[in-house]
Amino acid sequence: MAAIAVAENTRVFLLDIEGTTTPITFVKDILFPFIRENLEEYLSAHWEEDECKQDVHLLKKQAEEDLRQNKAGPVHAVDQTVHTDEEKAICEVVETVLWQMDADRKSTALKQLQGHMWRAAYMTGKIKGEVYQDVAPAVRRWRHRGLKVFIYSSGSVEAQKLLFRYSVQGNLLDLFDGHFDTNIGAKVDSKSYENIAERIGCQPEEIMFLTDITREAKAAEDAGLNVAVVVRPGNMELTEEERKHYTIVTSFNQLELSGNI
Repeated sequence: MAAIAVAENTRVFLLDIEGTTTPITFVKDILFPFIRENLEEYLSAHWEEDECKQDVHLLKKQAEEDLRQNKAGPVHAVDQTVHTDEEKAICEVVETVLWQMDADRKSTALKQLQGHMWRAAYMTGKIKGEVYQDVAPAVRRWRHRGLKVFIYSSGSVEAQKLLFRYSVQGNLLDLFDGHFDTNIGAKVDSKSYENIAERIGCQPEEIMFLTDITREAKAAEDAGLNVAVVVRPGNMELTEEERKHYTIVTSFNQLELSGNI
């Protein structure tokens, strides 16, 4: 593997999760199927709890916003308050959630509910987070050199923390200085990366962003961040043009810090 020099002014690493720190198969084959298989049972068990009510409320607001913008949606809008038939209401929530998942929506409402469901699964040992073997040693090296390391994923902050806290390699949560999700903005919007730089307290050009998605890489690049595209097994194939344009890494071990960092 060829070594890749990290810009001397780098103070922060910003990491994507799916396809970057964690195999795509973990998300697609374990996390998402768990939601589909356990959603109705989870809602039935927690329907009267405040946290679940808040999740349903956010899903309702998302459905109403979609209607206002004339976006496609499930046949039934979510409404927890007007239905007297609890089972019918739960079925409508299930339809909404599954529709959003089928459409690969990244809505905060969806991610929040998923995060709460995964929390229960992680805490009971039904799920353990998968992290590539090169990630933790590399992050420890970066932190030893005084750099900060943050996560930015479309999954909720809570879901991110669960993955690293309950990983197959043990609790890795202390490796990270903070977490960002879509509450800071969409990952394909350059403004999101400007917001992150401001929140961290550094200049965009002092951040190195690692992701497997070139649309995210472009948005970060447009905001002034340094970018590398991560190629892992199962990730989306890059075009020849993308391979020429972006710095490509297959392992975090390739990233070399200069003596000045």
